[in-house]
Amino acid sequence: MPATVVTGSSRGIGKATALRFADDGYDVAVNYRSSEDAADRVADEIRERGQEAIAVRADVSDSDNAARLVDAAANALGGIDHVVNNAGIDQHVHTEDLEPADFDRIMDVNVNSAFNVTKAALPHLRESADDPSVTNVSSILAHTGAAIECHYASSKGALLSLTRSHASDFAPEIRVNAVAPGHVETDMTSDRTPEEKREELASIPVERYGRPEDIAEAVAYLRDATFVTGETLNVNGGERMG
Repeated sequence: MPATVVTGSSRGIGKATALRFADDGYDVAVNYRSSEDAADRVADEIRERGQEAIAVRADVSDSDNAARLVDAAANALGGIDHVVNNAGIDQHVHTEDLEPADFDRIMDVNVNSAFNVTKAALPHLRESADDPSVTNVSSILAHTGAAIECHYASSKGALLSLTRSHASDFAPEIRVNAVAPGHVETDMTSDRTPEEKREELASIPVERYGRPEDIAEAVAYLRDATFVTGETLNVNGGERMG
């Protein structure tokens, strides 16, 4: 069976992506940093779909942890055919209140993790017979910026540059793309006030938030789109049109 690693997959977009891969016949390595019970439940759901799954605790912002995740996945699942770099954190802070350590931590988790996991997985991806690919989960804020989370927006912009660079570096063996979600209903957006939600919805032409499954659908497309590499698929309900 083909296999994939999905980082940050105990909840939200990562969970939906892991389950979508299982529905499509992939074995999955579920990665988490702290939510062991949630990750175990995702792995159980994957097994209920008839696929193999392991849950691996690893802070992928650390290169040694990322390598350990990749080794565990390859050993348990018989190889790695696809990587989805979804691990990420957010923080709402204006620049004047932002500590350098906070900026560094966002970059470590949101950018360095994608580099770490991709680099560790390269030997396995190059051995894959399943048109191997890497998909990085960025954000609409990579394009628009954000007043109260400049470090988050900067990290997601860096992911797009990393995507293009890796796509060029690894071609033609491995395709590398990104998906840039708009506003999606996840734990990371659950702190929005009613007023903030009204303002956000007013900017989305389809008049609803995205669902994690919407992003998983985009990741699945990029996984299967054999003539697409170095691209960013924007999934935001039309919000960027404005």
